Amino acid sequence: MTVRFAAVAAGMVIAVSSVCQAQDAATAKLDVELNALAPSQKGCMMTFVAENNLQTPINKISFELAFFNDKNAVDRITVLDFRDLPQGKKRVRQFDMPNVKCETVTRIIINDTPVCDGPAAGECMKGLVTRSQISVPFEG
Repeated sequence: MTVRFAAVAAGMVIAVSSVCQAQDAATAKLDVELNALAPSQKGCMMTFVAENNLQTPINKISFELAFFNDKNAVDRITVLDFRDLPQGKKRVRQFDMPNVKCETVTRIIINDTPVCDGPAAGECMKGLVTRSQISVPFEG
């Protein structure tokens, strides 16, 4: 009877552990927020807030972004280096985009993460969640 109880208890522990791991994986995400656009001497200062809620730290990450203009055409595609994103920490990253007028940016899309050092291959894009604090849509 004791051996049977131990086997059932062990099975329950494994089942609960699997459910917890599945829930952790389901909530694992990489939040990137477009926080502000402000005119600068070079062009447009773009401020982003990123939070790594994936299951591993990100040692280095970059995002390929497409910027749409007021004619809803892609104005430019560029890669921005967000450096490291420690697990569970928020980081603010600013980029001064030369020759970009903030008022003509109507939408920004993250096309890809060409560099994502730390998580398993594809996890940065898979867990990506975007949002915008301003009127310019920001999509992933």
